Amino acid sequence: MPTTPTTVEVKILDKDYLVACPEHAQEALQRAARHLDKKMREIRNSGKVFGLERIAVMAALNITHELLENSSMSGAAADLLRQMDLKLEEALDEK
Repeated sequence: MPTTPTTVEVKILDKDYLVACPEHAQEALQRAARHLDKKMREIRNSGKVFGLERIAVMAALNITHELLENSSMSGAAADLLRQMDLKLEEALDEK
């Protein structure tokens, strides 16, 4: 029988978000939110990226990059992701 999602409150960069989540996955969701919060704070504190949306995008890219680097991804995919990271950072630095 499927588990009915419950609403879980997570805090990211001092903002509260309500997220639907099955009871058995709540701890994992909290860990993920803490990890995202940590990455976003690191980016914000670097002083290079401004605006919540840009900080969130950079954090998402960094987390994705880490995930893909740790998985069995092909060299071509890793190179493509590195190039995308560099281009995004260059674009954000120009503004």
